[in-house]
Amino acid sequence: MPFPPELRYTDQHEWARIEGGTVTVGITSYATEQLGDVVFVELPAVGKKLEAHKPFGVVEAVKTVSDLYAPVGGEVIEVNGTRADNPALVNQEPFGQGWMVRIKADRLDDVKQLLSSADYEKLVEAQHA
Repeated sequence: MPFPPELRYTDQHEWARIEGGTVTVGITSYATEQLGDVVFVELPAVGKKLEAHKPFGVVEAVKTVSDLYAPVGGEVIEVNGTRADNPALVNQEPFGQGWMVRIKADRLDDVKQLLSSADYEKLVEAQHA
């Protein structure tokens, strides 16, 4: 699956989409392939302050358990409740309905420091080399 060019990426396999002053965060299709079927996701409560590049939640899958890392610092303003009822959405629509949290970023410019789609694709290829 190609990585959408309008998104930015972390080297920990999260993606970030800027919408106004909000950053929507999820995990990439590559991450879901590596994890296997997602069975549970633990996310912070609305109002929690997140620190950029620090863990903010956990994804539990058939193969493993993995931390989620915040691509930017800021306050959680929304958690994807649909995903909580149906964790398979993370596998089925990682760049859509499988998103994790929305963050009111402390500094939106931090998103520009993340990887582009092309750079993320190179990272994934290098991890398979």
